Amino acid sequence: MAEPKRILSIHAHPDDAEMLAGGTLALLAQRGHSITIVTMTPGDCGSTELAPEEIAGVRRGEARAAAKEIGADYLCAEFRDLAVFNDDPSRRRVTALLRRLRPDLVLTASPVDYMCDHEATSALVRDACFGAPAPNYSTGDNESGPPLREIPHLYFMDAVGGMDRDARPIAADFYVNIGSTFTTKWTMFGRHESQRAWLRKHHGMDNYLETMEEWTRECGRRAGVEFAEGFRLYKGHPYPQTPLVEELLGPEVVVRPR
Repeated sequence: MAEPKRILSIHAHPDDAEMLAGGTLALLAQRGHSITIVTMTPGDCGSTELAPEEIAGVRRGEARAAAKEIGADYLCAEFRDLAVFNDDPSRRRVTALLRRLRPDLVLTASPVDYMCDHEATSALVRDACFGAPAPNYSTGDNESGPPLREIPHLYFMDAVGGMDRDARPIAADFYVNIGSTFTTKWTMFGRHESQRAWLRKHHGMDNYLETMEEWTRECGRRAGVEFAEGFRLYKGHPYPQTPLVEELLGPEVVVRPR
């Protein structure tokens, strides 16, 4: 078994990580790795009935309960919905978070996705991974810890639905077969009960869990298995290029989808 790694899943809102990587995170937790799920915001705009701080409290609790299903920790970076921007203060804030959590592996949002918070999260995390080992890159946060020893491995999750903004498929580098953990993913995703009510009102989507299953089955179809999740290694210089996720998950990885 591989040496335990510190793994950080950081996406924009409560339920994004569960939707796009819940089964993979469950597999990694089963193998003894330490998982922290971070959301950039607490989902404070996700209600038509509750005020921002009220729904934020509800959704933090739901995210914590979802993480607990696999023994993971949960943190909120406390940005706000539709106010995640790729700017200097935000980059230093995410860098401080990385120095505090000290991950070996980071899973984050796709650079191209259906909404601004997802895309800004992707850019901020990418650049914070670069800055976190730089001693002269100050975050102004005395509690964040020293610079990292090196840039962590960085992978992008699929975009929501596996599509870009023009409904064109975004190809994954590889897929993770989550047939053995799909039930856990369903349970984690189901913890976000308030999100179903919001999506019914705002998106006209009433089949919240069923849509997640449909998308996960579509990933599986591309990989030649029943259920799967797709990922891409960030290939920019000088980020690590060794296939860490593939090594940690071994036979569950479909590198060349059928």
